[in-house]
Amino acid sequence: MSYVYDFDHPHGLALPELKALLGGKAANLVVMTGELGLPVPPGFTITTAACNAYLSGGWPEGLDAELRTHMHRVEELMGRRLGDPSDPLLVSVRSGAPVSMPGMMDTILNLGLNDATEAGLAAAAADPAFAADCHRRFRAMYREIVGEATVPDDPWQQLRGAMEAVFRSWNGERARAYRRHEGISDDLGTGVTVQTMVFGNRGADSGTGVLFTRNPSTGEPTLYGDFMFDAQGEDVVAGTHETQPLTVLDERLPAAARELRRYADLLERHYADLCDIEFTIERGKLWLLQVRVGKRSPQAALRIAVDMAESSDFPHSREEAVRRVAHLLVHPPLISSRRGDGPPPLTVGLPASPGVASGEIVTTPEAAEAAAEAGRTVILVRPETSPDDVHGMARAAGVLTARGGLASHAAVVARGWGIPAVVGASAVQVGEAGIAIDGRRLATGEVITIDGGTGEVFAGEVSGSRTMVPEAATLLGWARELGIVIDRGDEEVPPESSAGNGEPTAEEVLRALLLKGMVTPDPLAGAISSTPEQVRPLVDELVADGLVEHAAGAFRLTGAGKLKALDLFAADRDRLGAERAGAALGAFLPLDHRIKDTVTAWQLRDVDGEQAINDHADAAYDAVVLERLAAIHSEALAWLAPLAASLSRLDEYRARLQRALDLARGGDQRFVASPRVDSYHTVWFELHEDLIRLAGRRRSDETAAGRA
Repeated sequence: MSYVYDFDHPHGLALPELKALLGGKAANLVVMTGELGLPVPPGFTITTAACNAYLSGGWPEGLDAELRTHMHRVEELMGRRLGDPSDPLLVSVRSGAPVSMPGMMDTILNLGLNDATEAGLAAAAADPAFAADCHRRFRAMYREIVGEATVPDDPWQQLRGAMEAVFRSWNGERARAYRRHEGISDDLGTGVTVQTMVFGNRGADSGTGVLFTRNPSTGEPTLYGDFMFDAQGEDVVAGTHETQPLTVLDERLPAAARELRRYADLLERHYADLCDIEFTIERGKLWLLQVRVGKRSPQAALRIAVDMAESSDFPHSREEAVRRVAHLLVHPPLISSRRGDGPPPLTVGLPASPGVASGEIVTTPEAAEAAAEAGRTVILVRPETSPDDVHGMARAAGVLTARGGLASHAAVVARGWGIPAVVGASAVQVGEAGIAIDGRRLATGEVITIDGGTGEVFAGEVSGSRTMVPEAATLLGWARELGIVIDRGDEEVPPESSAGNGEPTAEEVLRALLLKGMVTPDPLAGAISSTPEQVRPLVDELVADGLVEHAAGAFRLTGAGKLKALDLFAADRDRLGAERAGAALGAFLPLDHRIKDTVTAWQLRDVDGEQAINDHADAAYDAVVLERLAAIHSEALAWLAPLAASLSRLDEYRARLQRALDLARGGDQRFVASPRVDSYHTVWFELHEDLIRLAGRRRSDETAAGRA
């Protein structure tokens, strides 16, 4: 097994397979280097398998030899050697998970520097200040990320230390928190990309930036992003420095700006989607460091889908547009807008993620978590956010930062999660007890309102209105024409087939019986959203065929019926992909733990320091638990949507879960956890069992392994 591949290695794999092998960052570098011939600094990637091998058993055997072989090839291409005191090769070491996790893992730049190679870099560049700046940055990054007080002089020791740190960062708390929120499996691992350094900190004709091929907040078809002259990449995304709009390139480096626009258009058309591109300009020469499909707000996602499908020269059909955003059409996003006669804003920052949000001021991610657990709505206010803040961002109604640009960490994560955000509000000062804005002090717990569409910040709760994103109606109309199922409750799009639409099939009955075991007609009908009258003829046919049998007034599968049902799940697994089915089960488990905790809180509560049966006499307590359930439910729907788009029968769980939640919130307490009705817990259990079967596993094995 090879653990290391050059960027231009001809894999012959589809992009999803490449991402599983190398991680998303490296897979896209393969596309840019091998397929598109774009200017990418040479390098190589260590596979996700190496990460998993390291995390389970330490440094993989044979990896050192592979690293030296591939580094030698980069040295030959660049005409420089790692550790050469006269003209050293420097590299970056970056993470790259199969699923995009922006900023959640670690990166080290300028690796290969020590006192001798700093002198060589200074001489080769004729710029001692530049070399000293690179060495300072490297030492600070290495100490912080690797966790060693002393940085080794040997570049090969530096490389191993950096790689191990990136491997370990896969299991870091911020990465785990992000995966929990996104429903990403914990067993994917990360690739590690080792890439020749190019330098944006080499003077006035150098710089670094991040661009999006369209506005990721609104979907507007114009380039969007941040740039900094005489800087390195981490300066832009960290949110700690003031950035400039991309238009400054048109003024000061017009040739590089034209080239960048051309490459941006090429990449967007290649991926047929919004692209997020990191780039560096060194002494006027443009280099592309990475590309990925960009995070965007729900509002932007719908506009981009419509615009691309309606463009006659763009490679994106109406069907592709609908399927890409189908999960958003279940409950179309709303545009929040303020009334024009409201109070003047306290300050104005950059509109980073659209939407209007009001809530209590909190200034730490821990406070955001605690307030959310208590059922309060908060705005997380930070000097700037870092990846370490994601657990608080996930629980906040909105995010406000004093520093940072439109491509900063806070902006990217907020847009991806649909959280309103205002960044770079320089008038905001953040302290332990609250914030100050132009001399006005607001304590933690006081309410503010942010408008992520305009960048405005207001004292108190500012009223407004919410309307559906207009592109949603267009996409729902296309779905009807194409026969794509989008069940919105109040408005149903005609389904692809009768399954799940009140006309059950024998296959549905067989799957349901395998999941539920022995069951009477009513709950069997509920499991496939049908009626006992419709189910009974099918069951009779299955009994006649020897696949189902009667037992004590209920139905169950015969041995032959179990084999038939297992074949149905095997076919579904082939359709979905075995690897994806396994990953889906892994991603489900964090949500499952939270649902179980919430159901326990519904059934039991703390009384005088001891657990007691919840008699549901405290309406306020029950309301908090139901809101917890509703919050997890929203995350579960977002997680389930891509799976349901590939395997449409899974969308039935969404409808059943939504019905159970609506009935519970409407006052019928049985629909939280009662086994006598199609309660939330009942449906959730069946979904878990379904995912176990799709992955080709058994619940007993999952239970023995502590996963069920």
